Amino acid sequence: MLKIDMHSHIIPKNLPDWGKEFGYEGFIKLDHHKSSWARMMQGDHFFREINHNCWNPEVRIKEYEMFNTHVQVVSTVPVLFAYFAHPEHGLKVAKFLNNDLSNLVNKYPKKYIGLGTIPMQSTELAVEELHRIKKIGLVGVQIGSNINNKNLNETEFYPIWETCEKLGLSVLVHPWNMMGKEHMSRYWLPWLVGMPAETSRAMCSMIFGGIFEKFPSLRVNFCHASGSFLSTLGRIEHGFNCRPDLVAIDNNHNPKKYCGQFWVDCITHDPDILSYVLKMQGSKRVTLGSDYPFPLGDLEIGEFINKMKLKDNVVEDIFCNSTLEWLNLKKEDYL
Repeated sequence: MLKIDMHSHIIPKNLPDWGKEFGYEGFIKLDHHKSSWARMMQGDHFFREINHNCWNPEVRIKEYEMFNTHVQVVSTVPVLFAYFAHPEHGLKVAKFLNNDLSNLVNKYPKKYIGLGTIPMQSTELAVEELHRIKKIGLVGVQIGSNINNKNLNETEFYPIWETCEKLGLSVLVHPWNMMGKEHMSRYWLPWLVGMPAETSRAMCSMIFGGIFEKFPSLRVNFCHASGSFLSTLGRIEHGFNCRPDLVAIDNNHNPKKYCGQFWVDCITHDPDILSYVLKMQGSKRVTLGSDYPFPLGDLEIGEFINKMKLKDNVVEDIFCNSTLEWLNLKKEDYL
């Protein structure tokens, strides 16, 4: 059975010193301080230490094949989005990262599928890069759950959704820049609480903002099994019903209607919760994701799914069919 991990992150082995080039900080640099390891630095601030499985394609293949995985969909690490940058600088960062991904997928066409990044702080430049992404062999884009604290329903983003729809580019929404993070720095709460809330924020913004009505062919996947969205959908729906004057001001469709219209990955770390996600979404809208190679991900790449005694067709949907449909790809190209 073909197995595609659609949620994994990769970074070029070497990054330019954009802070020095552009004259201001905030960009990620890599400090290769010992063999096979590097420190991710944001200015003088230590962000994270990473292993060579973050940049070495051969190491990655060896690791993911240990769990009978055949293909990885790769996207950048969200901290590299650079939405804070001047638009022309953000475009330069995006082009560098996208070119690196293009080189990877062209070298390993049966092993890697690429999702690019775009300078969302400039709609004009983002649309320009979307056209280039299509030409260099990437199949979609990964974007953040908010853009400099703007929600994804803002009208300024409409041309981006329209272009993705027109070009057939898929969208992966990943939580980042977690709201309230400055008030919950201990206990890893931005990742444990903020990330699930961010994904729900993005989903509610797009649903209540009518994005899926305005752009019905837009193919969007939300990370981490929708974050807290599906688990709080009863409350969200009740709010829609009891206070339509506050909630249904831009879209009068019940939010539950959209379950099964978008995709979510399977990163729940819990069989019971995944069973609920499957019940709400259907297996054709749940994709195998791992968040590889980071420790909060499912680094056994869906092994818990094999133990759930699901029907073979359901497992096959999760492991490959749903991802292929989301990305509009053919199975035979990866066999």
